[in-house]
Amino acid sequence: MSSGILFEVDNHIARVTLDRPKALNSIDPEMDAALFEAWTEINSNPDIWVAVLGAAGEKAFCAGANVSGGTEGDGRRMALGGGLTGVGGPMLTLRKPLIAAVQGYAIGGGFELAMCADIIVAADNAQFGIPETKVGIIGEAGIMHRAIRQLPHHIAMALILTGERIDAQQAERYGLVNEIVPYEKLLETASSWADRIASASPLAVQAAKDAVLSRAGWPLDVALATRYEPIEAYANSADRIEGRAAFADKRAAQWSGR
Repeated sequence: MSSGILFEVDNHIARVTLDRPKALNSIDPEMDAALFEAWTEINSNPDIWVAVLGAAGEKAFCAGANVSGGTEGDGRRMALGGGLTGVGGPMLTLRKPLIAAVQGYAIGGGFELAMCADIIVAADNAQFGIPETKVGIIGEAGIMHRAIRQLPHHIAMALILTGERIDAQQAERYGLVNEIVPYEKLLETASSWADRIASASPLAVQAAKDAVLSRAGWPLDVALATRYEPIEAYANSADRIEGRAAFADKRAAQWSGR
């Protein structure tokens, strides 16, 4: 991995840590490249079933981007966050579940990176904000499109138009975060969520995520009528056979992810 992040895998869980605390973990091109490598490894490695995205230091999860539209090693444009956000370049779709462990400032591109996660655990000192209008900078509008979809309409519009922030308690009230914990328990709690997800069939989890997100913006009748290839492929997997056998034997399933 390139510098700017820490990356480790243990017991089917990948842990990605933004590691520029002195810069409030703001994303520079080097970090973008490292994140791209991390997401690519998570997607391609069948022994990784879930990922946790955290950040070093208590003050900030991520204070946004130093620059947008970085490049990969071969010169192609890359979206902010290693491709995850779709801002400034092609969007990279993470097929595995992602948990964001957020503390301190999550503003601008950092807020957007958190919103890319499937589950958000927040420390009680977390603050979420979209400062673009307050500082007079409007470029890519990805964060605004995500906010209006993940928050109640008037709450999102207030954040967008004023540039003000909401705290962790407000974020939980509006359904943005799943759980609030003291900062000291943030990573422990995020790991607990990861363990719970990893205890389920990884292929079923990935198929469910693909089905839900690929048709999230479509009418219900279209979503119901769609054939989902990952779900169909799961029917012939070893995990499906193991799941049925474990249920019949009244024992915990031993998933292989294959």
